[in-house]
Amino acid sequence: MAIIINLDVVMAQRKKGLTELAGEVDITLANLSILKNNKAKAVRLSTLDAICKALNCQPGDILQYVPDEEIEE
Repeated sequence: MAIIINLDVVMAQRKKGLTELAGEVDITLANLSILKNNKAKAVRLSTLDAICKALNCQPGDILQYVPDEEIEE
């Protein structure tokens, strides 16, 4: 997939743990872990909105487009 989720990077920059963020966003640890580990196939805009509010960031800080050819290299 050409969309990379850099949630783990932003969380580390903000010094916020998985449990803390899950509580603030009101999402299960399992679902947040799926996002954090770049295993998600989709993300709701309301979830992305809540994550951005909790981490004080922009969606572009979390989501990155990388063409498939670059990922394979």
